[in-house]
Amino acid sequence: MKKYLYEYINYVINNKNEIDLEDMLIKINFFQHERLIHLIITLFYVIMFLIFLILVSISYIFIIPAFILLIFVIFYIIHYFRLENGVQSLYFLYDGIKNKTKRDKKG
Repeated sequence: MKKYLYEYINYVINNKNEIDLEDMLIKINFFQHERLIHLIITLFYVIMFLIFLILVSISYIFIIPAFILLIFVIFYIIHYFRLENGVQSLYFLYDGIKNKTKRDKKG
C-alpha cells in the first residue's frame, strides 16, 4: 500500500494540471480507510503486547510472545506513520490544485 500511495503522490506532483479532483478525493478516501484499518491493527497489537507484558510478571515464558509482539508494534507504527504522512501530503496537494483551479477560473 505504501508503494501505491507514494506512486500516486508522484503522479499527482508530475501531472498537477491534468488531475481530476473528484478522482483524487476518491483516492484520498481510499487511503484514509487504509490508514484507519492500520490504526486499528496497530492498537490491537499494542494492547496484546501490554497484556503479554503484564503476563511476564506471572511467568517468564510470556516474554517470548511479548518480544514478538513488540517487533510487530514497532513495524506497524513505522508503517502507520508513513501512511499518515502520505495522506497528509495528498491533502496539501489537493488544496494546492483546488486553489490553483479556482485562480485559473477567476483570471
